[in-house]
Parts: sequence; C-alpha cells; structure tokens
Amino acid sequence: MKSKWNSIYISGGGSGIGLYLAKKFAADGAKISIFDLRISEEVRGELTQLAGAEAVAFHELDICDSLAVSEAAEQAAANIGAPDLAINCAGIQISKPFLELSAEEFSRVININLIGSRNFAAAVLPHMGSGSRLAFVASLAGLISNYTYAAYNASKFGVVGLAGAVRMDSIARGIEVSVICPPEVMTPMVEEELKTMDPITYELKQVAGTLDLDTACNEIFAGLEKGDFYIIPGFRARMIWRLTRWFPGLLRAKTDKIILANTKIV
Repeated sequence: MKSKWNSIYISGGGSGIGLYLAKKFAADGAKISIFDLRISEEVRGELTQLAGAEAVAFHELDICDSLAVSEAAEQAAANIGAPDLAINCAGIQISKPFLELSAEEFSRVININLIGSRNFAAAVLPHMGSGSRLAFVASLAGLISNYTYAAYNASKFGVVGLAGAVRMDSIARGIEVSVICPPEVMTPMVEEELKTMDPITYELKQVAGTLDLDTACNEIFAGLEKGDFYIIPGFRARMIWRLTRWFPGLLRAKTDKIILANTKIV
C-alpha cells in the first residue's frame, strides 16, 4: 500500500514505536528522516533496505538541543523534502516515588519528553504546509496519573496540553495535529523498566492492559490516517480514559484501594 504521506520525519526513530512506524512507512513507499540520539548500524541498514538509499536520512542529535534539532530539520527538508507528516516519539521514563526522585532526574524527564516535544515541533512546523500533520507521542500517562510516575506524568500531561495549543495555533495554516496516548507498549524502554518497576505501579498499569508493538502501531497508523486528534490504542485504554472523565471519583477510589492494600503504613 502506498503511503498517503510522501515525506515523514520521526524523532526517536532509532527504536521502539518510532522505529516500528518508520519501517512501516518506509515499506509503504515514503521517504523517511530519522532523528535520534543514537542510530545503530542495524537500524540504518534495515531502513535503507526498505526505503532505498535516496529515500532515508539519519540525524543523530540531542532532542533537548533546539538549535541542533532545527538544523537537522532544515537538512532533512533539503534531503527528502518538507514533511507531510512529522511524529515526535523521543522520550524517556524514570519510575520512582516522588520523594526518591532527584531534581536532576525530574528535570531530565521533563527536558526530553516535554521540552524535546517543543523543540521538534518548533523545528518542523516552519517547513510544513497545508494538509500536513504533526503528531506528538504522549502516553495514557498524559491523561491519567499513576503511582511512581511524577516526572513522567508531568511531562506527558504537558505534551497533551502542548499538542492542543499547537493544534489551535496551526489551524489557520491548514496543518493538522494529533496526540498519541498509548497504554503500556512492549518496547525496549518498557522491557527495561519492568526489571525494577514497583509492584503497585505494575498492578495499576494492568488495568489498561499492555499492547504489543504490532497492535499499538497499527492503531496509531489508523488514527493518523483518519486524522484523529486523540489517538488512544487499545480498547481497554480507551475505556479507562472515558471512565476517568465520566466517573473520576470512582477511578480514584479504586486506585487508592490498590495502593493502600499494597503499602505498609509507617
């Protein structure tokens, strides 16, 4: 199937959701620019084989460096053309109780997830025209708080708010915006997090369920194709989001019960 987008920029495209989407779009005939801190030779080889050497470009950079991101976007526009679709997937997670989370750790998560989203959007939007789409990968944690997720929740709630504001600011230019809020998806980042995840955090996350990359990305792809603003992969995740909006007290009570049942009161 030929992609409806000819030129696609993806930050965080060196692994996880970003890489999976990049492979799918490349296989569908799109030109791809990947932005990431590190891009392995294996990833470069896979995407080059799928897209062709002239249709893929790689940019190693720190998403927190606004100048570097802007310069890379300019280079990408020169290499493969202005983006019809730009997706910010770059992000990290540090799961710790709030009082164990250092100021430096909190700032790192905010800088990469939220400030990085700002930097990517500010870099690509000047190159985008009417009919193009900018997508921010947030998280279900950008809509619903979770135990030991203070920094991640703060950053992803910020991304959802940023996406909403950028959408309004971009209407007059004909640029559309989506915000992608998946539940837990089995990416390398999540696999690493599971090694040290608090049992309470794990139990609460199971309420919304875990998706494999194939399922999550197929739903993300479908949401982008339809032009949705909110894209929430997974039936259970969508239901939890709706219940949180309709019956916030009920969900808070259930969450509190799980936490208190598994916490020693000192």
